[in-house]
Amino acid sequence: MNRLFYALAALLLASSAAFAQILQPVTWSTSVRTLDGGKLELVATAKIDAGWHVYSQFIGDDGPIPTSFTLPESKDLQIQGPVREPKAIKEFDKNFGMELSYFAKKAEFVINARRVHHDAFTYTAEVEFMVCDDERCLPPDYVSLVFKVPSEAHFELIGEEILRKETELKAKAGSQEPEMAGGHEPDAAEVQESSGELVNELDSPKDQELETTEGQEAEAVNLWALFGAGMLGGFFALIMPCIFPMIPLTVSFFLKQSKSKADGVRKAILYGVSINVIYVVLGLLVTVVFGSDALNAMATNPWFNLAFFALFVVFAISFFGAFEITLPSSWVNKADDQSQRGGLLGIFFMAFTLALVSFSCTGPLIGQLLVATAVSGELLGPAIGMFGFSFALSLPFVLFAAFPGWLKGLPKSGGWLNTVKVTLGFLELAFALKFLSTADMVWQKHWVERELFLALWVGIAFATSLYLFGVFRMPHDDEPKGGIGVGRMLTGVLFLVTGFYLLPGIWGAPVKLVAGFPPPAFYAENPNGFGSGSAPSGEKKLSEDAHCPLNLPCFNDLEEARAYALKVKKPLLLDFTGWGCVNCRKMEEEVWSRPEVRQRLAEDVVLVSLYVDERTPLAESDQRVSETTGKKIKTIGQKWGDLQAQYFNANAQPYYVLMDPAVEAPNALNGHTAYDPDPSVFLNWLDSGLKLFNATK
Repeated sequence: MNRLFYALAALLLASSAAFAQILQPVTWSTSVRTLDGGKLELVATAKIDAGWHVYSQFIGDDGPIPTSFTLPESKDLQIQGPVREPKAIKEFDKNFGMELSYFAKKAEFVINARRVHHDAFTYTAEVEFMVCDDERCLPPDYVSLVFKVPSEAHFELIGEEILRKETELKAKAGSQEPEMAGGHEPDAAEVQESSGELVNELDSPKDQELETTEGQEAEAVNLWALFGAGMLGGFFALIMPCIFPMIPLTVSFFLKQSKSKADGVRKAILYGVSINVIYVVLGLLVTVVFGSDALNAMATNPWFNLAFFALFVVFAISFFGAFEITLPSSWVNKADDQSQRGGLLGIFFMAFTLALVSFSCTGPLIGQLLVATAVSGELLGPAIGMFGFSFALSLPFVLFAAFPGWLKGLPKSGGWLNTVKVTLGFLELAFALKFLSTADMVWQKHWVERELFLALWVGIAFATSLYLFGVFRMPHDDEPKGGIGVGRMLTGVLFLVTGFYLLPGIWGAPVKLVAGFPPPAFYAENPNGFGSGSAPSGEKKLSEDAHCPLNLPCFNDLEEARAYALKVKKPLLLDFTGWGCVNCRKMEEEVWSRPEVRQRLAEDVVLVSLYVDERTPLAESDQRVSETTGKKIKTIGQKWGDLQAQYFNANAQPYYVLMDPAVEAPNALNGHTAYDPDPSVFLNWLDSGLKLFNATK
């Protein structure tokens, strides 16, 4: 009866494999455009399913596999220049913990070439690419691109035929020109699809409108975010020692020098608008001086990031009171003299004087904001950020002029203003480390790995809390009188809790609230997350060179693991995983790390982790053509990805299979399981497979 029960259970669980599938979210097509003078444009078009994206060619080595093209030499044409790609979307990618450029929905890559002769010919290239969604990445794949180039005489005949058909269509439509996407008619340079059919290369108006609308919405959202960040910086600037005392003085001046309350409000509005103009012009100057290309390069350029790190450290030290960042006094004096003129010009120079005088406090905030907006990828980012900053900065002057009674509710100036300034200095220091970390990861120097980064942040958080609790003082702090205020105490507690929250992260604990700021988990002294780097008591390494999740005993080679499993009479646990698989890391950190799960993985099964995106080349003798896809298997990752597709009809990770090593072909004892954050799901699946395996022995 027991054997019958296990057989029925196996049948039911194995049926889950039917739900596995080969995911193919990208479809490639080819076309050819002919230009004058024998020039050609070979177009490779990637159509990408919703929710997925393909990476740019230019993302560096520290991250996913970039899209790359292999363009062999040909007697029929000459390749001219690099492969051109459309403008990429640039966002933070949580799969790899860094900002990356990618394409969604559709991407056209253009190969410029010149034909050598007039006859028809076929040219074959190859594209390698990696496709990911928000939670997972599929193994790197490659596709052959076949471009069928007709003879030049054939194109001339086709061009005449298309022009004739266009004339007929216009005549039927009552001489009304058809509306084309992009606002223009197709020219005589037509497109030859690789299937042999001639089609117009332009998208339909509906598709064009949809893509444009989505792009405009994404850009608008990004600009609103930059505006909001600018406003936040402006509100911080308001409570700095250089600006806060100026609010009642400036508002009182407007009210006293005006003939009526309405006149005072008008002058305050002009004053606020002048502040907006000054800071927006500053933002535009940053764009003009650096240019859009330089701004887009700032995010990942190590030298830019290193310079920003040094700049932020200087800003932080200034906030601590070691020195003040001031502009030449002659600038301030000249601006103050001009402000005495009166009228619109005088009000403008009053605002300009405020900007100059307050620079020692606002300079670091402005610098931080300009850096953040400059690396956002938006051309108008610095100007939008400065508009948000100046809007928040000018708003109180206008409101208090309109409602002077509110001035009585303002807190009095005092030592608390310097406390705010010093606290912002600690925050500046913390953000400076992010720029140092980015430069370090690009160069792969391993100066600031995850453990050190988090340790520095923990130190800054504790130092900030001790300062707010009054344990030590800075040069410009007043003598404490009657203890600390409630606001200061609560802020100190917040920093103290933050420090304790980050502290376990030094030893590998996940710190999800700050995800994206520290280096990713794999960029660490010990990527497996154990303080000493050794396995728990009772666990031993099975393979010295194996990359094992959580430092568990494992193999990375299936045949080696099978031989060992036969020897110890345990089932194999096939772990189809990937270096860039977020859900794989989540399963390991949230499920496999549980003591009851880890014990089974270490003692009851032989774990073999197969990285489908491993790019180590196979030996020439081991390379072969896949029976499943017909493609040549050239790397270790392609070997494991092909095995998963061939025997389990799946190519997504994580993907877990329990296998009987005595059966020669890869097999599933009880179906498969995949990502599920509930440990009981994985544990139940594992236990059911172990029972089935033990029942047959």
